Order: sequence, then structure tokens, then C-alpha cells
Amino acid sequence: MDSSAAAHGVNASGATAIDDDHVGGDGMSNGSGQQAATLPQSYGPTADEAFMNPRQLAYFRRKLLDWKDEILREAAGTLETLKAEPMREPDVNDRASSETDWGIELRTRDRQRKLISKIDAALRRIDSGDYGYCEVTGEPISLQRLEARPIATMTLEAQERHERDEKITRDE
Repeated sequence: MDSSAAAHGVNASGATAIDDDHVGGDGMSNGSGQQAATLPQSYGPTADEAFMNPRQLAYFRRKLLDWKDEILREAAGTLETLKAEPMREPDVNDRASSETDWGIELRTRDRQRKLISKIDAALRRIDSGDYGYCEVTGEPISLQRLEARPIATMTLEAQERHERDEKITRDE
């Protein structure tokens, strides 16, 4: 088990611990007082369960933390490559191509940096008990939507309405 897994409360068998004061075992309290349990690596939330129960919260916490770790690893790899491989292409066309490639890579990393702040916000919503509920309507966000976009803050209907209103405002 690596230190990243240990920091996320994942034991040697790949299960995430849920204890009396924590969901996901990463040191952030949910105050739920739930009994100790283990979240198997193969667990996936279902509509048959109570919405945003401790197991679902632990699942989404793990999903968000894994996503954040992946982004940070990719960013570190990009930084190391930039340091190790300075541009030395003698041909102007090759150099221009390399600069374009690096520009695209750096823009991608910038988007991912912004994504990390959204992931951190989602983790704070888990801690506060607001995760999984639409910030506009207060209704539960579907599990399918949260699976596809765990940083979602609105139901699909509210998001579509928001985008329509935004488009109308832009067009005026």
C-alpha cells in the first residue's frame, strides 16, 4: 500500500475505512456517529440505498481524492519533463511544433488546476453534508450524474436551466 492510499483511509486489501467520526478515513469528520464499516474496492452506490449514506459519501470521497491525486501526478510529470527536456530543436519548424505542444500541455494543466479547486469544494461539501444535493433546488443529484461528474453541484435539469439562462444573457 502506498502513502497516498494510507492517507485516504484505504487498507492493504483496497477497502476504505469508515469509522465513528470519519467518512473515507482521511481525517475529516462527518459527525455521523456511524458504526465502523469497510468500503470494499468494488463498491458502487445504488439507488436501493439511502441517498448519501456514509458508504456513498466514502465512495465519492475516495473517487474525488483519487482523481485529485491523478491530476497532481500528471502535473508533477509535466513539470519534471519541462525541467529535464529543454527545447533544443535546431529547426525552426520543429521548435514551433514543440512550443505549440507545450502550450497545449500547459493549458491542460491550468484547466486541471482549476478542476482541483472544484474537487476540493466537493470534498468540503461532503464534510458539511451538502454533497449530492443541488445548490439551486436542494433536490438530490442523480447517482448517475455524480458518477459521471463527481464535482456536480446541480441536478441535470437545474444545470440545463442555468446554461439556457446564461445563453440568453450572453445573446442580449
